[in-house]
Amino acid sequence: MSQLKYNQGQPAHIPLAPPPHYGEAERLARAQAFYEHLRQRRTVRDFSSQPVPREVIEACLLAAGTAPSGANHQPWHFVVVSDPAKKRQIREGAEAEEREFYTQRAPQEWKDALAPLGTDANKPFLETAPYLIAIFGQKKTVLPDGQELKNYYVPESVSIATGFLIAALHHAGLATLTHTPSPMNFLNELLDRPAHEKPYILLVVGHPAPGCQVPNISKKTLEELASFV
Repeated sequence: MSQLKYNQGQPAHIPLAPPPHYGEAERLARAQAFYEHLRQRRTVRDFSSQPVPREVIEACLLAAGTAPSGANHQPWHFVVVSDPAKKRQIREGAEAEEREFYTQRAPQEWKDALAPLGTDANKPFLETAPYLIAIFGQKKTVLPDGQELKNYYVPESVSIATGFLIAALHHAGLATLTHTPSPMNFLNELLDRPAHEKPYILLVVGHPAPGCQVPNISKKTLEELASFV
């Protein structure tokens, strides 16, 4: 039985730690406060080079690792990049893909949708921000003894873990940018990741630059994003 599913030598099931007991008013207040906190999160494209302690990143990664996953296989790997030379290589690779995307592959409709956000093929934030986190999904898990396990619901699992990570970083007072150069296979070679891993997102992490501005956008209302039946 996979050690990814159960702790070896331990019972298959253990009692659930009781959740905190909140009165209905406190429960609602906590939910609203969490929403108010997350609604302040914005995607940032203008980063400061101000350093961030590695321990903060480590704690946020552990939070991401608590995400649910198919069969508890946890089919993700996070490569944290802080080395300036490596960040430079990533920028060069990403900008090469982005230039081809903007000039050859992107339909005009997609470029029109991106225009209000002010994005283009130039990505200086990939060098300026103190950390880049490359998020890989694993089609299979290779155990220490060489045994291979097929992973299930990989895109869904990685997406949930990424959401946890972004929320944790925001909770720690950091800004993020979800960067998705297409294709992203150059990251496998640059970061020495095996072929059975697929890069999904390059998460830029750090502090916003002084005077940073963001697009004046809004989010869907509750009525637009949800239905109750």
